[in-house]
This record gives sequence, structure tokens and C-alpha cells, in this order.
Amino acid sequence: MLEAIERPVGARVRRTARAFANLPASAGIALLLAAAAALILANSPLAGLYHGLVSARFGIGPAAGGGLSLSVAEWCSEGLLAVFFLILGLEIRREARAGSFADRRVALAPALAAAAGALVPAAVYIGLNPGATAAGWPVPVDTGIAFTLGILALFGTRAPAGLKLFVAAYGIADDLITMVILAAFHPRGVHAEWLFAAVGALGAMGLFNRWRVYAAWPYVLATIGLWVALHQAGVGGALSGIALAAFLPPRPAPQATPLLAQAATALSELEHAERELKKAGEGRRLDQEPVWDWASRNLSAAAERLLSPAERTERAIEPWSSYAALPLFAFTAAGVTLAANLGQPPALRVFAGVAVGLAIAKPIGIVGAVWLAERVKLAVRPEDARPLAFLGAACLCGIGDPLSLLLADQAFPGSPLAAAAKIGVLAGSVVAAGLGALALLLSRPPVTEG
Repeated sequence: MLEAIERPVGARVRRTARAFANLPASAGIALLLAAAAALILANSPLAGLYHGLVSARFGIGPAAGGGLSLSVAEWCSEGLLAVFFLILGLEIRREARAGSFADRRVALAPALAAAAGALVPAAVYIGLNPGATAAGWPVPVDTGIAFTLGILALFGTRAPAGLKLFVAAYGIADDLITMVILAAFHPRGVHAEWLFAAVGALGAMGLFNRWRVYAAWPYVLATIGLWVALHQAGVGGALSGIALAAFLPPRPAPQATPLLAQAATALSELEHAERELKKAGEGRRLDQEPVWDWASRNLSAAAERLLSPAERTERAIEPWSSYAALPLFAFTAAGVTLAANLGQPPALRVFAGVAVGLAIAKPIGIVGAVWLAERVKLAVRPEDARPLAFLGAACLCGIGDPLSLLLADQAFPGSPLAAAAKIGVLAGSVVAAGLGALALLLSRPPVTEG
């Protein structure tokens, strides 16, 4: 009790935060709470304050000299989301080297699912909108992978690791498809000259990797250059995180003898200090002695030497991605105003095409593509995912992305139909989330050995 009283408030706060972070669903809870807060604020008397905050602009460098000037929402969707894609890329790369994605058939399944998950919703939308409103077909194509993975995290063992990796790889492939669609069908904001700069940044990262440069700063500088080039090209800087994950080099395993000697020295000094304290009998604790900090630093340094640059990056950034980057992104992206006139037939068709495309057509495309690929032995779904859990994850992939809102504005510039499409994104996402959650709840957790 005395120790609890003496413990500073900051230490108690850190302990509580650590306990929350250890919950398997904590990252998903933080993401959903942020999204719910944004949706409530955007449709409340505080809507003006909320929209003023997320649309406030600030930049880096002089505007007249080509400096960057983005809104808060844009900094979050392109800047913070790059951190999220870095973590996804590192996880997928690790699995591709020695995990489940080492099997090409497992790795091919998310790519096929992403292609079908884009084509089928687009076809359904065009089927419901054969006339002038057909321009909105790209809106139900994209998946809000951050929200999808956030909800999957809530289901613990019902959403096994292999299924989450499938969804993560699907999300990256889906985003690449969406970027191609944006550049090909809405090229007004795409500047091809900046794409050459992006290729140059990628080439520099490839050279660093080939030369086995283990220092982090060259990769960070090249990634910043790639982010700027992709943003200025109109493609979106968030994908730079995937590039960084791909090029961070693995480090050869160090020799065990020096590491054992370093750890043994630190532990021996701790043991000696503990004996001296017992002899002195002054009631002092070992963790209050200078030798404790010295030994901790040496043990931490020995542990760090076991990790490659990619592994160190993942360990350092993953908590920031889960509990800072993603909630801030959700808070700035989910504030959709629920106001649209659906009384006119064109608006109703646009709404139905987007909502049905996301909630029904996309899961059908994903499940159908993987099922067909399994029949012809071209790909396989995650072996630790039960069929109902896989269906639930496919439904969750129908949750729309903030980029879908941008595509709605570009498909129907200055038209009330853009608002109908945005409400369709929200409605389809809610239905997709509900169907996915129901399927996961009904699915039995996978049987674990032992």
C-alpha cells in the first residue's frame, strides 16, 4: 500500500495506459471511439467548430515557393496514414519471408480478392446506374482498411492472425487499384512530372538496401522525398509507408558470444549490488541504485542488437500507429454530414448503387474470387480462418474509405448527387460492418494445438 501511495501520478497513468494497451481489442476500441466522436460532432450544433478544425490549413515552407499547405484532415490522411501503412507493410514483409505468405498461393489470394472486390461493386453500380449517374462507379471500389482492421481487432481469436494478414494485404492491393483508377479516370489533379521524382526516391531506397545501409536516416530522407513527390503528383503520400517497409534492410543475426558476455556482465553487477545492499541493511531498493539504470541500458542494448532495422522500426512505431495515428485519422475522416435529398430518382440510384456495391457486391466479389481460385488450385485462403470468419472479414472489407468521399466529389463535381454518394458510403459501411460482425460472432474460434 505504501508503494502505491508513493508512486507518482504519472506512473499510475502509464500503468493504466499499459493495461488498456494490453487488451487485444484496445486499438479497435480507440479507433471506433474516435470515428463515433467525429460522426456525432459533424451532425451536432458543434458541426461548424468540427469542420473548421479539420479543414484548417497549415503548411511547411513558403506557399509562393512551392511549400506544402494541407488541411488537418489531409495531413492525417496522407501523413499519419503513412505510418499505418508502414506497419502493415512490415507485417506482410515478415510473413512473406518466413511466414504464411511464403507460400505464393496464400500471397496471391489477397491480390485476386482485391481485383474482384473492385470489379464487382463497380459492375453492380453501373447496373443500377446505366445513365448519366454511371460516373460514380469508382465510389464503392475502395476499402477503409484502417476501419476494417480496427473492427477485426475487437473479435480476438475469432479473427485469427492469418485472416488479419489476408485483410491487410488485401487493403494494400485495394489501395493501389484505387490510386490507378484515380489517376486514369480522374486525372485532373495528377501531375506526371512528379511521378519521375517518386521513381527517383524509390531508386535511392533500392540502392540503400542493396548497399546494406543499416542507418535509418537515409531511408527516412528518401521516404520524405517519396511522400512529397506522391503528394505533389496527386496520388497520395500515404503509400510511401509501404515503400519504406519494402526497402528497410534485414540485418544478419549477430554472434551470440558477445551478446551473452554483455548480458552476463550486467546481471553480475546487479547481483553484486544486491548483495552489498543486504550487507548494508539500510532498506534501500536495488532499482533506486545507479547500477540499475546502467544494467538496464546494457541489457536493452544487447536486446536491440538482436533486431534488424525493420524490426526495431516496427516495435518503436506500432504503438504510435495504433493509439495516435489511426484514432486521429478516424476523427478527421469520419465526420460525414448526414444530409442529402434522396427523393429524386437519380439521387436514390446513386445512393443504392454505392451502398449495395459496398455492403453486398464487394463481399461477393472477394469470397467468389478466392473460392474460384481455390477450385483451380491457384490460391488458398488463410488456413486458420473458418469459412464463416472469412465471410465476416469479406463483409468488413465493404467498409468505405475517406478516399471514396473524394471520388464522390470528383465523379459529381458541384452536384447534389455527391452528397447522395457520400451517404451511400456511410450507409453501406454500416451495413457491411453489421454483417461482418454478425458472421464473426457466429463463427467458432479456431482450434489451437496444445
